[in-house]
Amino acid sequence: MLTKRKKQMVINKTKRHEKDTGSPEVQISLLTKKIDELAAHLKKNQKDNSSRRGLLQMVADRRKHIKYLQEKDLKKYNSLAKKLDLKQVK
Repeated sequence: MLTKRKKQMVINKTKRHEKDTGSPEVQISLLTKKIDELAAHLKKNQKDNSSRRGLLQMVADRRKHIKYLQEKDLKKYNSLAKKLDLKQVK
């Protein structure tokens, strides 16, 4: 689970302006952090199917945000992909 402090650190790395909390870049980075933490949890607790379902929903949601950002601004997506170690599109 993301604490307020971890969440704020992730937002500070990817925000567009001072009060930005809802841009696609911020949402993708927050989802990526949550996915990483949940994946680590599921490695320890393999039978936790409720969390596995939540993980799949987060992955699908992140994929939608990524697709939107790729269509709107490919340069911003590629810079974000470098920061988060995601696949880059040429």
